[in-house]
Amino acid sequence: METLDAWVLDAGDILWTNAVLPVVAVLGLWFTIRSRAVQLRLIPEMFRTLTDKTPKDADGEPQSLSAFQAFTVSAASRVGVGNIAGVGTAIALGGPGAVFWMWLMAFVGGASSFVESTLGQLYKVRDADGFRGGPAYYMEHGLKARWMGIVFAVILIVCFPFAFSSLQANTIAATLDAAVGTASGDGASPVVWVVAVVLAVLCGLVVFGGIRRIAHVTQAVVPTMALLYLAAGIVIVALNVQRVPEVFAMIFTEAFGAQEVFGGAVGTVILQGVKRGMFSNEAGLGSAPNAGASAAVTHPVKQGLVQTLGVYFDTFLVCSVTAFIILVSSPDLSGATAGIALTQTALVANLGAWSNWLLAVIIFLLAFSSILGNYYYGESNIEFITGSPAVLAGYRTLVVVAVFAGSVLDSSLIWNTADGIMGVMALVNLVAIALLSGIAFRLLRDYTRQRRAGHDPVFTRDLLPDISGVQCWQDEQSVTGLPRQPR
Repeated sequence: METLDAWVLDAGDILWTNAVLPVVAVLGLWFTIRSRAVQLRLIPEMFRTLTDKTPKDADGEPQSLSAFQAFTVSAASRVGVGNIAGVGTAIALGGPGAVFWMWLMAFVGGASSFVESTLGQLYKVRDADGFRGGPAYYMEHGLKARWMGIVFAVILIVCFPFAFSSLQANTIAATLDAAVGTASGDGASPVVWVVAVVLAVLCGLVVFGGIRRIAHVTQAVVPTMALLYLAAGIVIVALNVQRVPEVFAMIFTEAFGAQEVFGGAVGTVILQGVKRGMFSNEAGLGSAPNAGASAAVTHPVKQGLVQTLGVYFDTFLVCSVTAFIILVSSPDLSGATAGIALTQTALVANLGAWSNWLLAVIIFLLAFSSILGNYYYGESNIEFITGSPAVLAGYRTLVVVAVFAGSVLDSSLIWNTADGIMGVMALVNLVAIALLSGIAFRLLRDYTRQRRAGHDPVFTRDLLPDISGVQCWQDEQSVTGLPRQPR
């Protein structure tokens, strides 16, 4: 088993180093240039569109999720164990310099996130709960390649609701087991089994309730989770404020330091920073557009902007808090490999032993919300492949089983396998958005034109009459619930 695990890990590193990282970097820079750095110049618009009112249907009811609810669903998946264990692992393996590359990945990837989520909105379809969409949908309707959409959907289903959710559940169980003090390393303690049952029941209650119940849960959990973790981080940084300048210096110097370059370690630093950055913020990965497409908005660009803000929220806030919690505590990185242990050690050193329970609560909120976000991504892609209610019910049952099993099983092989699958998933999505990016930039020009004219931008498909495959956006009244207004 250890030999297989090592082989999977090595194969994944080769894939990321030789294929995923170059494509991510080149396309991110190209999208940044083509959009004139949309991820920077339209930051004020990101906050404005986050609080947009939800368009109503003919009965006066919201057409689907609000912009903010879609933001929290995607944030629920983005902000998870990767923000604690993933960042810690990046620092353990790549040093403080990995944080710089994580930041750079978030900025460059912000342009990719804008493109994919804008396309997800444009090519969304209606369902019983409102809207659904994502990469599989713009591959079918935009590229006329349903086969490609099915390939992507299968990869996502294996990766997110099964592999990643199992890992999230495993981390919840392990953290609570450690907090109680019964951890034995064999995953067989009574605490682990109790946690497995409780998590499975809670997951079942939510996922069998549909996307609106998921949205209501994440709308409450995600802000609470973020505030709790940010508050802990601010306290720790305040206790060590004299070390903040030194930490910034380490992050930047060790990202480009001569020792790393001549020692051949700079590749490891970049790999860990970019790889864990994408795992955390999912920019360009193809997961967030599934949530973004579910929102009812008046223009596709609005969700492109909101989901780019989600990348910044994840990396510049939550991931940075983890990095500073660890680095201001002067950790010994020699031989360190376990990211969660670094974070846990830093918390206990600064706040005392009781912070083990604080971390357990934070991990629960982070990981459980990620399980819900991952589930919805899978549901949207199950419905792309088939509309069978029996298949959907079977999928929901398997997700609950995966959460239970993930709580009690060893996670190493699953984690490394999912890491490799994530790289393949990113490549498929990046190829698709590269081919369709011109449409996203046309939508961006229309949005900025309407904003300059003083309008709240509204898109209808007649504004791009040469584009086929658009299923919604028929007329302004269907988008806003109001009669068409002169432009």
